Amino acid sequence: MPTVSHTVNRSIATPQANPTLRERTRRAVQAELLEAAERLILSQGYEATNVDQVATEAGISRRSFFRYFSSKEDLVLGRYERIGEQWIEALTSRPLDEPLWTSMRRVMDVIIESFSDEEQARRLAAMRHVVNSSPSLRAGQLERFDRVQDALADLARIRAESAGLPWASNDPAPRAIVGAAFACFMAAHAVAADRGDLLADAVDRAMAVVSVRS
Repeated sequence: MPTVSHTVNRSIATPQANPTLRERTRRAVQAELLEAAERLILSQGYEATNVDQVATEAGISRRSFFRYFSSKEDLVLGRYERIGEQWIEALTSRPLDEPLWTSMRRVMDVIIESFSDEEQARRLAAMRHVVNSSPSLRAGQLERFDRVQDALADLARIRAESAGLPWASNDPAPRAIVGAAFACFMAAHAVAADRGDLLADAVDRAMAVVSVRS
């Protein structure tokens, strides 16, 4: 399979092919802080949870907390930053000659796999309710999703160029395909949550009804 070197000019971090020990440590600490925050938020509420409590729960100092996140809101939204990085990693790993629509379906597996564990799925659903109940968190989530869609569209253009099938710089196709895949996922997620369907099946059904030239 051909390889492609890429630099995506977006605020969503471009994942490193071989993360350094420092980067792996950073991600591990961020994950611990997020888990600590979610435990506190789900037990006592978002407004009642503060940075000091999260730092204590995670076993680090307040000063150390701010090395990883700028605020409580930034921490909660950090999950979506990491999901964005994982989506980029997933698209990077797909064959260059694979249709983008097919690749985007496989990219969605990053989230689908998170719902395969029943306990984790319940926690994610509860945190989704927390985010949707806060205008600032909801706005931050949508902003991050928009940025990662732009980053994925940029990456799609770079991969197409490497495969010898470049999109023109003014061609809306990459952004449209990525956006349509996201819309299908969000619609499938809502239906699966309401009806108790398997998320993977709901995503497959949603994406199957959209005909996309990629």
